Amino acid sequence: MKRFWQDVTVDATRGVRLDGKPVRTPGRLPLVLPTDALAEAVADEWRGVADTIDPRAMPLTGLANAAIERVAVDPALFAANLAAYAESDLLCYRADSPPDLVARQNAQWNPPLDWAERRYDVQFELASGVIHRPQADATIERLAVAVATRDAFTLAGLSPVVTITGSLVLALALVEGVMEADAVWAAANLDELWQAEQWGEDDLAADARAAKRAEFDAAVRFLGLL
Repeated sequence: MKRFWQDVTVDATRGVRLDGKPVRTPGRLPLVLPTDALAEAVADEWRGVADTIDPRAMPLTGLANAAIERVAVDPALFAANLAAYAESDLLCYRADSPPDLVARQNAQWNPPLDWAERRYDVQFELASGVIHRPQADATIERLAVAVATRDAFTLAGLSPVVTITGSLVLALALVEGVMEADAVWAAANLDELWQAEQWGEDDLAADARAAKRAEFDAAVRFLGLL
């Protein structure tokens, strides 16, 4: 779609307007944001459109659309789908060799797991390799509650963090301010970065990681504006 507007403003309800007309989601719902900071950031994306709208250059708008159209319709179901990642959280699957990789995983993955166990009164089962090891029902239930208490916009921002990192624990540590974004990213990419150190960087893998990092950073910014 070509740019057809001159002015972008935020109204008293934190709705974004183009030349005074309200912006709507693809499903024709009003694009109304929960905070002034997020409303202005979304408005800035619309101000930054040159000739043609490129959704890839408007990640905050995309996450807001998802919160309004997908999450808010059934937040309990959306939260349950995110909580399911606790069944196979990245941090619970460890290498048994070589010693350097094992030590690095212990150093970066044990602290967030220890925090989550204290914070939510749960116990994680660790496994070596990729063979699935189920977590206790109480662990899944308590982590599900921790996710389900979040509002629709927070759930929308959490979703890409969980899916990109493969870890519900890292996502919760991020949203609760226990870990910084760079530390979360480093922990989530530990295995891949270790492999690159040993055997060299693959260009395609590096490009894919950079694209994921851009999506991850947008979600982190979105959460920070709530």
